[in-house]
Amino acid sequence: MWKQGRRRRRGRRGRFPKPVRVGITPPITGLFPNPRGNLEPIFINSAELEAFRLVDLEGLSQEEAGQRMGISRGTVWRLVQNARKKTAQALIEGKPLQIV
Repeated sequence: MWKQGRRRRRGRRGRFPKPVRVGITPPITGLFPNPRGNLEPIFINSAELEAFRLVDLEGLSQEEAGQRMGISRGTVWRLVQNARKKTAQALIEGKPLQIV
């Protein structure tokens, strides 16, 4: 029997993902366009937001950000790419961006 925890994996097989260290909890839960429409929100998780902050805001290399977050450079690259795509989509399409 598998122990239920905060870590989730995709599918039934494989190893559990490494835990990600997040340095700062954002003071907001999302960004909403003005005027608000009835559009589906775009969800960005805290790991994507932290990688985005470290690389694009603080100017760290992906390797340095990975060391700070306790994950590999490749994982940081994937998280940053997802965060950039979601942020751009929210800005261009006027959709709300929610942090989960």
